[in-house]
Amino acid sequence: MKIAIITGASSGMGREFVLELDKSESFDELWVIARRKERLEALSGLTRARVRPICLDLTDMNSITELEALLKAEKPNVAVLVNAAGFGYFKAFTELPLADQLKMIDLNDKALIAVTYATLPFMEKGSRIYNLGSLSSFQPVPYINVYGASKAFVLSYSRALNVELRPRGIRVMAVCPGWVKTEFFDTAVSDDTITYYNRYYEANEVVLRALKDMRRGRDVSVCGFPIRAQVLGVKLLPHKLVMRIWCGQQKKPK
Repeated sequence: MKIAIITGASSGMGREFVLELDKSESFDELWVIARRKERLEALSGLTRARVRPICLDLTDMNSITELEALLKAEKPNVAVLVNAAGFGYFKAFTELPLADQLKMIDLNDKALIAVTYATLPFMEKGSRIYNLGSLSSFQPVPYINVYGASKAFVLSYSRALNVELRPRGIRVMAVCPGWVKTEFFDTAVSDDTITYYNRYYEANEVVLRALKDMRRGRDVSVCGFPIRAQVLGVKLLPHKLVMRIWCGQQKKPK
């Protein structure tokens, strides 16, 4: 049984991956994972492949155990894994409760690693892994500190894992978009900590670019020429200067 597994599938980037993967490739089933069961079930009428809703909280390691058990019972061929579950808060480090910061790490990093580790035994040559990073993966980001650091981890982890899995013929790519119009902002923004957003992209633009970049053999996907130019600038400039520019844009002390 050929399947794709998509975490964070109830909305945003995860949901778009479900829809675009279904259009571009044939699967027997799409295993969609998130906490909101009704959102997952609503995907059934939108895809050619059969949707299997799997309601899990990936910050709970018991959920990883449940996923492992399901994989061992079904023994599918996991052709695609998308780790799109994640969230962020836009706050100064000292103003955000520690529990919220640790939960970001639990979902953005620990869960991503755990799902990948559980899934890899069921992946064959030609399988692909998409990990959701961010433009903030490339630089330190004051006032989005822990979120940005968690996405920097995703970028480094994904690129290194891509090299490790090359002998098995399994590809790994970090998807690192700029601002994307999704429900992410419903959680991330609670005040005016961050006020400057230079440009937005649609979720389907980012996903289509990621699918194209995977076909091209890339290990990082960045949607939009202006964002790719920004990534290049961040690589060339000292990070101290990059942070000063960012703080100036957000009207924060430099």
